[in-house]
Amino acid sequence: MKGVILAGGLGTRLYPLTYATNKHLLPVYDKPMIFYPINTLVQAGIKDVMVVTGGPHAGHFLRVLRNGKELGLNNLAYAVQEGERGIAAALSLAEEYVDGENVCVILGDNCTDADIHKDVVTFEEGARIFLKEVEDPQRFGVPAFNDEGKIIKLTEKPVSPDSNFAITGLYFYDKSVFDRIRKLKPSDRGELEVTDLNQSYLDDNKLGWAMLNGFWKDAGTYETLIEVGTYWWKKRLEEGSALGRERK
Repeated sequence: MKGVILAGGLGTRLYPLTYATNKHLLPVYDKPMIFYPINTLVQAGIKDVMVVTGGPHAGHFLRVLRNGKELGLNNLAYAVQEGERGIAAALSLAEEYVDGENVCVILGDNCTDADIHKDVVTFEEGARIFLKEVEDPQRFGVPAFNDEGKIIKLTEKPVSPDSNFAITGLYFYDKSVFDRIRKLKPSDRGELEVTDLNQSYLDDNKLGWAMLNGFWKDAGTYETLIEVGTYWWKKRLEEGSALGRERK
């Protein structure tokens, strides 16, 4: 399985911070934000990764990530998205790189300590989305379930959510994903929506889901940027304390 990190956009919600650089390069405690999704992939055994970026600061990634070796990657590739055409459109730029393999897609502002290695090993075909219970599901794509716990509908940023579960920015897709993207129609925003892509798998009864265990936040707002940084600061302190106890 190959990995694709989607790290484009202008980061307008974080102006003026993103006047200086891409949102995904802003600091989250002691590391650039994008280091966290890279670590999620590396820890899961995915070490061939493409970063899809865009905007005026796209070149900054080369200086920060270089060839990815220091981060545990075997191969790091880059693609540049022109304009704001949506998550699914950004993913389409990785078709040649993925080269018919299954792919794990993660948004560059998703910071989690979840271990998805078992999911990587067991995934074979279709699509798999990862869910997390949140207090503000209206900010995300949201699933609706039937009485048997099966997803029956997906809604993007609903005013009245059907559940308290957010579809996190972490997805597994099989090789049919790029053909599916080609069949998508732009939304009212003029973008190819990832929710519509996932819905296409659901319509074909090929969409699975799993709960994302552990910490997860998207660091795309001032508030969540602080929350994520605080979490990793405390986690580093705990790890340091545990290591100190072991050495005594």
